[in-house]
Amino acid sequence: MMDLRTLFFTIILVPWMLSSAARNGYMEARKPKKEAVTIPDYDTAGDSDTSPAAAPKDEGELPTCLLCVCLTGSVYCEEVSPEMTAVPSLPKETAYLYARYNKITKITNKDFADIATLRRIDLTGNLISEIEDGAFSKLALLEELNLSENKLAKLPMLPAKLISFNANYNQLKTKGVKSTAFKKLTKMVYLYLGNNELEAIPQLPESLHIVHLYNNKITTLSDETFCQGNNTQYIRANMEEVRLDGNPLMLAKHPNSFVCLRALPIGPYH
Repeated sequence: MMDLRTLFFTIILVPWMLSSAARNGYMEARKPKKEAVTIPDYDTAGDSDTSPAAAPKDEGELPTCLLCVCLTGSVYCEEVSPEMTAVPSLPKETAYLYARYNKITKITNKDFADIATLRRIDLTGNLISEIEDGAFSKLALLEELNLSENKLAKLPMLPAKLISFNANYNQLKTKGVKSTAFKKLTKMVYLYLGNNELEAIPQLPESLHIVHLYNNKITTLSDETFCQGNNTQYIRANMEEVRLDGNPLMLAKHPNSFVCLRALPIGPYH
């Protein structure tokens, strides 16, 4: 007869051991394998230019939009701190730039070369004393340009589609403003050149509605300044307002200079 201990081992213990081993094997198979994680050696990684920390920032948009307020198509950089001494790099789609009351001293040919979408530039209240002649030449859509309250003694070439140009409160001299600077700007409606040092009035486009030349050094007018000389039938229909007050000029001495105007110029007559 088989020994009872042998029988117990064969019938009960062995199946239990086999079942336990299978169960443990199954559980091991169920455990997820841990992936090896490679920890970079930051002491030597500095030589790599491909790490995110070493990637160059967007030089056109990010710095400007941290200093300024950037909305869709508009950039507002007014009284920026720390002081802004040059025109900032602009997002490509910029249509309206307001960089008033900063410390900008110069406008270069590169400042707006790649921003063909610009329609309005306002640089009021800076320290601009120089503008390179081609600075605005590529701005085919530019309609409004405000350079008032700066230190300009001469003007650069202006884009053809300007509607409004403001250079009040500068140091503009007659030799710094070409006599034909505005003549071909056939879309210009508003021209502001008050509080400068002009001694003569440049040729004006027929499209003008308002021209301000107050507080300059203008001493004389010709029959061609606003009118067409001997053509007594000519009427300058668009012109609504001419300001010549604050000049060493007696308008009553030049009656033929404004007979074509719908309203008399503002200025001294006595």
